[in-house]
Amino acid sequence: MKYSDAGVDIDRGDAWVNAIKAMIGRRGPSLPRAAIGGFSGLCGIGGGRSIAACCDGVGTKLALAEATGIYRGLGQDLVAMSVNDLVTCGASPLFFLDYIACAALDEERMGSVIEGVLDACVESRCALLGGETAEMPGVYPDGGFDLAGFAVGIIDDEDVIDGRDIQLNDLLIGLPSSGLHSNGYSLVRRVLESLGAPLGSRPERLGGETLGEAVMRPTRVYVRAALYAARAAHVKGMAHITGGGLEANVNRVIPGGMACEIFYDSFERPEIFSLISSAGVDEAEMRRVFNLGIGYVFITDDASSDSLCGALRDAGEMPLFVGRVVRR
Repeated sequence: MKYSDAGVDIDRGDAWVNAIKAMIGRRGPSLPRAAIGGFSGLCGIGGGRSIAACCDGVGTKLALAEATGIYRGLGQDLVAMSVNDLVTCGASPLFFLDYIACAALDEERMGSVIEGVLDACVESRCALLGGETAEMPGVYPDGGFDLAGFAVGIIDDEDVIDGRDIQLNDLLIGLPSSGLHSNGYSLVRRVLESLGAPLGSRPERLGGETLGEAVMRPTRVYVRAALYAARAAHVKGMAHITGGGLEANVNRVIPGGMACEIFYDSFERPEIFSLISSAGVDEAEMRRVFNLGIGYVFITDDASSDSLCGALRDAGEMPLFVGRVVRR
């Protein structure tokens, strides 16, 4: 069972990003730009400072929210998917905007979503500055809706973390995920269909948690830990582990000629991943689609690893040595 069988083609998505890069490139100097394809974009505002910005959604996790009736966590997912991307360059979040599109406004459901948004904004120390709620009957089915979020932050140019100093044998320090976060849900839904297990069931391997609760755990917010560690220790690069898994996301910040080697046996996987694998998703596909238990990664050198891990522990995290930088 593969992600493409569920209708999502990762390679095609990567090709689309490259197509956008080419479109921007053809505009020449008429369009101010920075590199496209990173976790966030930077725009200089003068005075040695830049703003960082990014946007994201929660994908087809929406369908499982409707099936389980668990909506509040979607708000945290929405904020976390953007602010976790934003801080990979070292930027501090300033504000967040949300976009809700629906067939008709359901104030109770959307109120729960917004409560989750506000919780995550407090956690990431940014303001919910505004947003848009668009009722679009005929475009969305009855009860259908979609969510998008936009985060903006600021950073001194001299403090930008962009991976340019990464070298061979640098270390990868990871932070645990809470589970699936918000990626791979088209495949997850296909797996659940094949298993035929009710969302209200309590598989023994989940330790008393219902299947619905396990798949609806919200994405962790890594902002405070990431910024604290980046200021307290030497960090060369940071990666938010979203669609594409550990290798693809960490490699986004590693310079050419090098890549990451992930030590998959060095960390424990939440049991929800074992359940998915048991439905016939092979190990290569699991690694390509899911975070497998690591939601955020720091890249540093050996001499700085102790101070980085110490800072992360001070921030309440449990840092794990999950890999290294090798020759491609």
